[in-house]
Amino acid sequence: MAAQRRNLIVSILFTVFGGPGIVLFFLPLSMTRFRLPIGEPRSQLLLGFGLIAVGLTPGLESVVRFVFVGRGALLPTTPPENLVVSGFYRYVRNPMYVGVLVALAGEGVLFWSRGLVVEEVLVFIGFNLFVRLHEEPFLARRHPEEYPHYKSHVPRWLPRLTPWTGPQA
Repeated sequence: MAAQRRNLIVSILFTVFGGPGIVLFFLPLSMTRFRLPIGEPRSQLLLGFGLIAVGLTPGLESVVRFVFVGRGALLPTTPPENLVVSGFYRYVRNPMYVGVLVALAGEGVLFWSRGLVVEEVLVFIGFNLFVRLHEEPFLARRHPEEYPHYKSHVPRWLPRLTPWTGPQA
């Protein structure tokens, strides 16, 4: 229980002050000062806030899932012991990254910022390189039986319409 509590605290701190916090809070703050353009239509506000809420959901759910199901943390230095293939992971292999991209798109809509569009493209390129060059080879080595099977059934970026019902899902 103490390890889970520690992993939860570390994961929350990493989410707020690490990668997701930098991409979704600190960089947008530096570009927009979180000032909404004057006269934005209500529909644009609703779309922006809606995308942000939808995008944050898989990240928050994944923090809990990594700690309690995976028995690890979000940090690359403390990866989950178990391959996490439940929850949002039944639909897409990278729900946290997809969620960050959706939330960032929401910020782009909300603040109508070219800088946020450029950030979104660069973040996607970075995520894609990190996933392909580090995460997927690491998971294939760490879970040589489970990961290739999971990978063959669940897409990397575009979610399935139906949940995968493989082992442990």
